[in-house]
Amino acid sequence: MGKESGKVTSEREQSIVEKIASFDPGGVGAVNGNLFGFPHDYTHASTIVLGVPWDVTTSYQDGTCQGPEAILRASPQLDFYDFDHPDAWRQGIYMLPVPGWLLAENRRLRPDAIAIIHSAERGITPSDSSDLAAALARVNQGCRTMSRWVRSQTKTALQHHKKVIIIGGDHSVPLGALEALAQEYLSFGILHLDAHGDLRNAYEGFQESHASIMFNAMQLPQISKLVQVGIRDISHGEMALIDQSDGRIVTYLDTQLKQAAYAGQSWLQQCQDIVRNLPEHVYISCDVDGLDPKLCPHTGTPVPGGLNLEEVYCLWREVVRSGRRIIGCDICETGNHEWDGNVSARILYKLFCLMNMPTSVAGKCEAKGGD
Repeated sequence: MGKESGKVTSEREQSIVEKIASFDPGGVGAVNGNLFGFPHDYTHASTIVLGVPWDVTTSYQDGTCQGPEAILRASPQLDFYDFDHPDAWRQGIYMLPVPGWLLAENRRLRPDAIAIIHSAERGITPSDSSDLAAALARVNQGCRTMSRWVRSQTKTALQHHKKVIIIGGDHSVPLGALEALAQEYLSFGILHLDAHGDLRNAYEGFQESHASIMFNAMQLPQISKLVQVGIRDISHGEMALIDQSDGRIVTYLDTQLKQAAYAGQSWLQQCQDIVRNLPEHVYISCDVDGLDPKLCPHTGTPVPGGLNLEEVYCLWREVVRSGRRIIGCDICETGNHEWDGNVSARILYKLFCLMNMPTSVAGKCEAKGGD
């Protein structure tokens, strides 16, 4: 039995290697259930993608729990010549199957969260109702279970020397990945693209709200710097927290970036100024509502304004060109729509390329431009 099992494993290994060797990145996109239609499996991929189907605490429009599937469906439609790293596909990217139990848990808990949100809008809080208090406890426990799963999967991938990208789902989903990275790195920073500050403490009572991701992240002492870009919808309390952070949080408001451009400062110069705030190791957190809403109109909390994709790529490119290292990233708040999935799949591939760029190539990438 052992010999037979070993033979099957060996044959499967040979089959995967042969598929990778014969794969044509310029061919017809393969709809084979794999991200981008690539032939790689977990073992042969440099980068692992965790799809987290979760939008329990979303406070505006739900549906981003279907974001991972939307990205997966759209991904074979891309072409794979990346102007920064043309052969990145060879390094392999593999998406774990989206866990059905997590999506089922999301469906179970979402009505509890909606009841809490609607009650709060009428001035009724869980402290006023035992039913709401029980619902809040269920939601908070469910969110922690989700984060523990993300942390566990991320930790396992890191132990196998893989890079990890999280795709959501609402913006609460990367907390577990940040916790896992905090066990691997003594210090790192976050480059945060978003329309919102996400610095609220337990927004609407939810300890791991999508609006609290950066507040929760900043409780990790290993995160030495949070640099936020594109913020244009933020509360007084969040601004006070930024002001009181002694420079640990640096926020570039969308209006400030545009005013600088109107005054004649190029976007490249602004990107270089932004990147100077970051430490050597950088985690990129991309909420697609940080983009112009025309790009991902079905995101959970769209806001007018924002950045174009080439502006974002320029910023990320400067991170790599500066010699800093991208240690992980997430793409969150993708809506359940073909167009949103298409755009986010392109963002995912760009981040994969930049994460896997050899040091010798990174310093030259600005000469080639972006895609």
